[in-house]
Amino acid sequence: MSTPVSIRNMLEPASLVDCFETYPPEGFNFLRETAAPAFDAPFNLLTTADEELLEKLSRFPGYQWWSRKLNIKTAFVGTTVSEYALLPIQTPPAELANQVRQQLGHQYTLCIIKDIPWNSPLLSQEDNAYANKLVEACKENHYLVIDGQALSFVPINFPDIDTYLQRLKKSSRRYIKRRLRNQDEVQVIERRTGSYFNDETRIDHYYSLYKAVYKQSEIHFDLLTHEFFSAVLKDETSKGIVFEYRHQETDKLLGWNLCYVENNKLVDKYIGLSYPAARDVSLYFVSWIYNLEYCLKNGYSHYIAGWTDPEVKAMLGASFTGTRHAVYIRNPLLRKLLGLFKNRISPDSRWIEGNTSK
Repeated sequence: MSTPVSIRNMLEPASLVDCFETYPPEGFNFLRETAAPAFDAPFNLLTTADEELLEKLSRFPGYQWWSRKLNIKTAFVGTTVSEYALLPIQTPPAELANQVRQQLGHQYTLCIIKDIPWNSPLLSQEDNAYANKLVEACKENHYLVIDGQALSFVPINFPDIDTYLQRLKKSSRRYIKRRLRNQDEVQVIERRTGSYFNDETRIDHYYSLYKAVYKQSEIHFDLLTHEFFSAVLKDETSKGIVFEYRHQETDKLLGWNLCYVENNKLVDKYIGLSYPAARDVSLYFVSWIYNLEYCLKNGYSHYIAGWTDPEVKAMLGASFTGTRHAVYIRNPLLRKLLGLFKNRISPDSRWIEGNTSK
């Protein structure tokens, strides 16, 4: 299948979603009967719960036993490789909400339309209007609507990096400058997806660095496969840009960062890091500044930095835009229980407040 062009909310190349369909993450199954890209996967209801709630629940009798019962095979409308749910242009919002409920809501205990944009400055007015109407239609169809994660981005509205840094808090500016002290030890090489990655040993190395990042992440949901990265990195048509970060003296690969340019925006998708060497040179901060410089050099309007590490990205001066999840729960008792805790299972929402309007 080739992802249709009549899809809303796409910030990345369609070929990336095609690779997701062909090589879904471990334990995922791509669903083909829906009007929009969808999949099913095991999902723990406490995956995005805040630390305070998890601490309280862990004190309940039998937690180790009953918490495992919260792992539910769930249907998701959306993907884990797109920033937003990819929604069909031709299907009216009310029809889509009803369709999902009828097609998936009776097959699965839990059904989630994930990552619905919330007045996103990265999308068109038409896409945002559709998303808002979809949320209202979901409420009318007895979905529970909860806040999603915060998508971070940086508008490139500054002439140079010095001006960008001057906009930050003094403490943040000092911290970042300390982190950049070793940036001269790092050499950046720009690669393009395609023939450079026909070397399977190189794919293996890249994948091992991706898994190193995955293992140290706080939330483990989608483990992308070796086959997925092999297909993505070899895909010349996507015009993906890979920044290799190497040590100046040893030429050792410290890390890599895969980005795409769509609609004059640099979209940061995946990263792999070699620990502890990457930490020794503060590669996270070095790559952040380099991506901003790349946007300046090429005249891009935005740097889209993804979902993870909101605290660090807020310190780095990122803006945030909210999302919502529309959750249909077949069991009315479970629906009521989740409703009681819905404000405690989206800790990222606090990063949206004060950074951008919903």
